[in-house]
Amino acid sequence: MTTYAALLRGINVGGSKRVPMPELRDVLAGLGHTAIATHLQSGNAVFRSDSEDEQALAAALEQALHQRFGFAVDCLVRDAGYLAAVADACPFPAAELAGKQLHVTYVDRPVDARRFADLEAETFLPEEFRLGDRCLYLYAPDGLGRSKLAVALGRPRHVKGIVATTRNWNTVAKLVEMTRD
Repeated sequence: MTTYAALLRGINVGGSKRVPMPELRDVLAGLGHTAIATHLQSGNAVFRSDSEDEQALAAALEQALHQRFGFAVDCLVRDAGYLAAVADACPFPAAELAGKQLHVTYVDRPVDARRFADLEAETFLPEEFRLGDRCLYLYAPDGLGRSKLAVALGRPRHVKGIVATTRNWNTVAKLVEMTRD
């Protein structure tokens, strides 16, 4: 059995795409997963499965959520080792920053730096971003809600064709803790 985190994109924001966490746990149980737990109301779930195929797990969860709630929800599924490796590889001094200052955007596939070549990094300082393994690290000292770099990174030309979902560092660390065997 492998421990995974499911990262749901765009639920429970602004009153749309409501997915109550008890119902998310029910959906995961209905898919045969065990040791299910959720974190916050923003679509973070941890579970155990005997499957080793993250993409198949995400596709099955997306289908089950659509059947249950009647709307599409993009999902990423990542195993415990990956989550820990992303946290360990952070290029910013995470221990010295507030959780709201540092974010990880998880993506469904590797992204190439050329995707963001039109961004002039100096324009956004002190905000910065770095690419990682199927993720993007964002340092936004005034928080994500005030980040001009986050807005620029989220433009269609930068995210077209990828599934991306962002978590602040507190959630990143909590998911690592929750998936640790």
